[in-house]
Amino acid sequence: MRELQIVKYPDPVLLKKAARVERVTTEISAFMDEMLNTMRDGNGVGLAAPQVGVSLRIIVVEVDEKAHALINPQIIAAEGSETAVEGCLSLPRLYGDVTRALRVTVTGLNSRGKKINLSGEGLWARAMQHEIDHLDGVLFIDRVIPESLHWLTGDADEEGNVTSKPTSLEEAKMFFERQAMALRA
Repeated sequence: MRELQIVKYPDPVLLKKAARVERVTTEISAFMDEMLNTMRDGNGVGLAAPQVGVSLRIIVVEVDEKAHALINPQIIAAEGSETAVEGCLSLPRLYGDVTRALRVTVTGLNSRGKKINLSGEGLWARAMQHEIDHLDGVLFIDRVIPESLHWLTGDADEEGNVTSKPTSLEEAKMFFERQAMALRA
């Protein structure tokens, strides 16, 4: 199995609409397994193909030890509303509140090319919506409540809680853009 690398904002692949998968092949199925392993290695709950530099409509989500890999996923029903903290493997250490549907039903193809419908709520529904957004070039920072954005600092307070530092969307974007320029230099 090849090792996939998570791409970081502002990589252009994260900002464009991904292409539909026209045929499920053994290579696509193997790629989905590689995505799942990469997501687990990064301690994520979801990963979209554009996050590993592949502009295809494929996602993986794992919540409560149940993994789902979907090709060409679409949300076909959504109910309720919930605001909660989100982060992203492509924007490491940046977090903020995002309002999403509480429950969703998603349709797509599994790794064998069979059409499936899945329904869930809470974190599972949030992860599905977040990853499907990636397939359309939409990042959580495009939906975040701006005043809730914060960096996890890695420092701990007296009680051992990890501390955070507020940031603006513009400051966060500039930070990632400077990092990308430094990597290219």
